Amino acid sequence: MAQKTLGLIHTSATLVPVFAELCKKYLPNVKVFNIVDDSLIKNTIARGALTPDTSRRVVNYAGSAQEAGADYILFTCSSIGPAVEAAAALTQVPVLRVDQPMADKAVQLGKRIGVVATLSTTLNPTSDLVRRRAAIAGKEIELKSVLCEGAFEALMSGDAATHDKKVGDALKQLANEVDVILLAQASMARVVDTLTEAEKKVPILASPPVAMEYLASIL
Repeated sequence: MAQKTLGLIHTSATLVPVFAELCKKYLPNVKVFNIVDDSLIKNTIARGALTPDTSRRVVNYAGSAQEAGADYILFTCSSIGPAVEAAAALTQVPVLRVDQPMADKAVQLGKRIGVVATLSTTLNPTSDLVRRRAAIAGKEIELKSVLCEGAFEALMSGDAATHDKKVGDALKQLANEVDVILLAQASMARVVDTLTEAEKKVPILASPPVAMEYLASIL
C-alpha cells in the first residue's frame, strides 16, 4: 500500500507542534504537511461570526491541500467548523473538522453533555455540531453550554493563570451536572491536567487526541 498523506490546516501556528506530537504517536506511518493562516480565526473573532469571505478561503485551503497531495485533510480549529463542512462537500478527498470525532464520542458516552469554551465563536458551532451528531445517531441529549467569560482575553494578554482558573472552575462545576464534558478549544486541554481525579468526576474530551484516534482507525 502506498503511504498516505495527511494535510493539516491550522488557524494558529501554536497548533503545529501540538499536532506534530499527536501524529508521531497515532499516525507514525502517515506523511504530514501543514498549512497555517491565523487570519482565518482573527477575522472570525473580530466579526463575531464566520463570514462568507472567510468560509470561501477555508474551501480554497482544502483545495490547495488536495492539490498538494493530501489523501485526507483535517482542519484543526473548531471556530471555522461550518466552513469546513462546506469544504468537505466541495473537495475530492475526505475533509474532517477536528471536533466531529469528539462530538460523536460524547454522544456515545452520555445523555447529559456539557460544552465549555472561552470564545462564543467556538461555543456556538461546537454546540450545534453536538446536537446534529446526536440527531444523526438517533439519540436524545441534554446539552449545557458554558462560556468562560474573560478567559480568552486573559490568555491573549499573557495571564495564563487567570485563564486556567476560570476554565478549571467551570469544569469542576459542570462535572456535577453532566455525564461528559467537551472542550470546544484545544487550548483548554492543559487545564484538565491540573484537576484531581475527584474533581473531574466525568470524562473530559479534547478534540485533538480524539480526532487522531479516529484518523488512526481509518488511515
